[in-house]
Amino acid sequence: MIRFAYRSICALAAVATLLAVAAGAQEAPRTVEEAPPAAQTPPAVQQAAPSVDPKVRSLFATSCGWCHQGGGQVAGRGPKLAGSDKSDEFIIRQIKQGKPPGMPSFGRAFNDDQILAIVAYIRALPTTP
Repeated sequence: MIRFAYRSICALAAVATLLAVAAGAQEAPRTVEEAPPAAQTPPAVQQAAPSVDPKVRSLFATSCGWCHQGGGQVAGRGPKLAGSDKSDEFIIRQIKQGKPPGMPSFGRAFNDDQILAIVAYIRALPTTP
């Protein structure tokens, strides 16, 4: 049952990512009542990796942040990514192929530029939250 719930969350994250990619990251017009995306992003994600493009930060938050919490700075369902000793090639392979049973593959959801941007985001994370 836990695996099913976890996979469901991962599947939802993957679907959300695919929809964002398919939409070309175009935002719909907001009404006055809607909060801007920055207000919806957790503070830890906003503070992490200030030199990274906000679109990449948002991509990480909506796709990876379900499991790599605090913008990748703390362990959640997935490991802490800040300060990782893993090689870029290893991280790229994990993103593209996933890691059964927990991490889904994002090789079809992200293009190579997006994956490289996520790796750059991870490398720019401060090691302490």
